[in-house]
Amino acid sequence: MKYKIWVLTGFLMMLPLLAYTGEYDTGVKGEVILETETMTNGEPIDYLDADHPKVTVMMIEIAPGAQTGWHSHPIEVYAYVISGQITMSIEGGKTTTFNEGAAFVEVVKFRHNGVNNGKVPVKLVAFYLGAKGVPNVMKTDKP
Repeated sequence: MKYKIWVLTGFLMMLPLLAYTGEYDTGVKGEVILETETMTNGEPIDYLDADHPKVTVMMIEIAPGAQTGWHSHPIEVYAYVISGQITMSIEGGKTTTFNEGAAFVEVVKFRHNGVNNGKVPVKLVAFYLGAKGVPNVMKTDKP
């Protein structure tokens, strides 16, 4: 219940904090909507197993024909596809396509690459459940 209240309040307080594109390839735009170490009551986040939990919410847009580039996440990431279709290739050979309206849990510690093979931009919201000093995304070489 506490988590649902926090997420709802977070959505109501969505304010773009800064433009963010440094960890993805050209054709991918990311905008931080929320980055916080505190809950809406001002107390530190206490539901993550980390010394200094931090939640980041991003709006990500991938242009037609663009891709994220191979990367991994050392933390949990959840995403919701607002529009378009993204195809995710995962280390080991598995490929999955997510359409508009799909929600998914990103792989943790596995290299993967998201590609927009469609004719319209992919727009998705990603929720990074991390910690202070831990990167949300780590660029990697192709497996």
